[in-house]
Formats: sequence, structure tokens, C-alpha cells
Amino acid sequence: MVRMDELTVGLAGYVQAVAEQVGVPPEGTEFEVSDTATAYLGLAEGAGRDLMLLWNEVHGWSIAVETDPTEPPVVLAQLGVSLVPPPRAVARFVEDVLAGRRGSDRPAVDDGRDALTARLRPYVRDRD
Repeated sequence: MVRMDELTVGLAGYVQAVAEQVGVPPEGTEFEVSDTATAYLGLAEGAGRDLMLLWNEVHGWSIAVETDPTEPPVVLAQLGVSLVPPPRAVARFVEDVLAGRRGSDRPAVDDGRDALTARLRPYVRDRD
């Protein structure tokens, strides 16, 4: 059984590594491990609407347009290579989508929390 704190610490490091590659400051990021592990990175405004980079343990990364808080975001593109692609690959995905060079891929495949925790283990950073 996966210890929740191991998954949380790995996800925290991974989100930080992706944010650094994408150029999002720490205050523009959020993540949570509950019934579903999720992450949010605020991106630049596009076409008058705020864009966000979203991740969840079921579908991986996507770029979406923020909508009214009571409505789900509108997904513009999905990065379906794996649930935990290298941070630089996520940054290239963001660059390509913002430049209009990329659409949606198939969603990534969820193969369980144990596998997810193992993929996030390299991103565990020392706690200060």
C-alpha cells in the first residue's frame, strides 16, 4: 500500500519541476492528493480568458480555459504521452499549444497509485 505522504511529496516535487520549466512561480501552482491527485498551474491570459495547465492522476496533463467557477474548465489540448512525462516535455507541450502548433492527444492511461508513486519518486526533494 502506498503511503499518502510519499505520493504527496513526490507530486509536490514534480509540480515544482514542471512549474520551473514552464515559468510559473510557486504562487501560481496548487496540488492536492485526495480521492484523486490533481495539480493546477496558472498560465498567461489567452484570448481574454485565463489559461491553466491541469494535471490529474487519471488523464495526465491538459491545457484548459478557466470558466465561471461553477462550470468545468474547457479543455483545449491534452498531453497523452504518460501520466508523468518529463517536465521539459510538458513545457514543450505548453509552448506548442500556445503557438497553435498542437491539438489534443489521447488521454494518458491510469495504472494505479503504486505505479504513480514510483514515477514521482525521482521528484522527491529534500524537505527544509
